[in-house]
Amino acid sequence: MKAFKLIDLRLLVVLMLFIIQSGVAQNSIKQKALDEKVQDFLKKNKSNWRDLNVPYEDGQVLHDLILKHNYKSALEIGTSTGHSTIWMAWALSKTGGKLITIEIDEERYKKALENLNAVGLSGYVDARLADAHDLVKQLEGPFDFVFSDADKTWYTQYFKDLQSKLSVGGCFTAHNVNNNFSGVREFMDYVRSQKNFETSIVGSRGEGISLSYKRSK
Repeated sequence: MKAFKLIDLRLLVVLMLFIIQSGVAQNSIKQKALDEKVQDFLKKNKSNWRDLNVPYEDGQVLHDLILKHNYKSALEIGTSTGHSTIWMAWALSKTGGKLITIEIDEERYKKALENLNAVGLSGYVDARLADAHDLVKQLEGPFDFVFSDADKTWYTQYFKDLQSKLSVGGCFTAHNVNNNFSGVREFMDYVRSQKNFETSIVGSRGEGISLSYKRSK
């Protein structure tokens, strides 16, 4: 009787391992298909993005940052028509995370939804049509990745509203910090004055992305 039970247990273990491996293989196939679909879409539309979207190389930076640090809870302030949103959602599809993105303009918001549907990434994005000035304050977090690309004069306030909601090890990023837009210099001075954050600038030379890593509470 004990021998039969041992055999049954071994068969159960083998069956469980087979089911797990089959699930992993299926997920791998699905991810590969999604990767190909997103890559084709991004390359095809590489030169077509307008409406305040980030350039291709900056989208790549955002994607790679999320993958490098295995971030899972992300926030985007300023969706536009979804170029940066696609890059981040694509990365989060690989880490098992999700993105909340906020856009105030209804036409751009609707176009972003169309683009996300076109590449099969809608399930990784919670897209909200709202005024980020109000909504950001209401979001509970925590977040491990934030990308700010909305009104530059509000960059500092966005950071203040979110710095306590950002996990240690998380990163607050902001676009266009190499430009002389009103509010950008004040924002950079503020984030660099925060002793528990380490800030640098990467991305396209003409626009730039600031990276502010939270090193401690």
